[in-house]
Amino acid sequence: MNEDSPRPKKQDEGLPAYMGTFADLMSLLMCFFVLLLSFAEMDALKYKMVVKSLDNAFGVQREVIADAVPVGTSIIAQEYSPGEPKPTPLKVVRQETIDDTREKIKVTMDEEEVARQQAQEIAEETQKFREALDEEIKEGLIEVESQFSRIVIRIRENGSFPSGDARLNPGFKPILRKIHDVLVGTGGQIAVAGHTDDVPINTPRYRSNWELSTSRATSVVHELLEPGDMKPERFVLEGYADTKPLVPNNSPENRAINRRVEIIVLKSPVEESLTRSIDELINEHDAVDGSVSTIIER
Repeated sequence: MNEDSPRPKKQDEGLPAYMGTFADLMSLLMCFFVLLLSFAEMDALKYKMVVKSLDNAFGVQREVIADAVPVGTSIIAQEYSPGEPKPTPLKVVRQETIDDTREKIKVTMDEEEVARQQAQEIAEETQKFREALDEEIKEGLIEVESQFSRIVIRIRENGSFPSGDARLNPGFKPILRKIHDVLVGTGGQIAVAGHTDDVPINTPRYRSNWELSTSRATSVVHELLEPGDMKPERFVLEGYADTKPLVPNNSPENRAINRRVEIIVLKSPVEESLTRSIDELINEHDAVDGSVSTIIER
């Protein structure tokens, strides 16, 4: 051999160095897939299908009859028991509602209709009182007026009661009978209120204007109830003394105006009819709420 020729490199003994790194990589990949397999849940049916397909793919002809389908959550678990599936509850709220806007419009229309009918009824009944008491109104003994949801029949003291007394003049009783005849055909509650002027009274019979005003109202109520064809439950008795004057008590003429007994026919106000309509809507809504149910489907 020529001494000047290059010598061949000496080969290292054993496997190449990269094989160590490659082996480590394969080991890590194997561990990774084993971990994935251990974390996976076992579907027995799919597992059986996969095994069957592998048998057919690799030509395995031997059949092993299994007594039971394998169950479990991991194929590497040594001891396991079948789990109980618990689906996530699904809350479904089923509710029936009503059209509030439509009902509000209906209530508004009902309110307007009730107000119109009530105004017409009050106007007709006021006219009946005026026709029945036409002579007394012209003589200044009686005043009749309508005030929104009520009719006021105002009886002046002149001709009806003696001064400082609550006993009705006999000549005034026929006038009360006319008022009675119209009240019989009129609906609503009846309030009878007595009023006096500011001149104090103190007699053995009446200690103050309070007793005088109340006694005069009582006399009118007794006269209206005497025929027996009106229910006492319709009447309300009130005495105001000099607390509610129509005009200032600064002259004899004004004091005579303030001495009076008022028969007030109270009609059901529109608010009461509207309240009844709203109550009916609330009752209907409560009935609908009774049918609302919350169902939990599993």
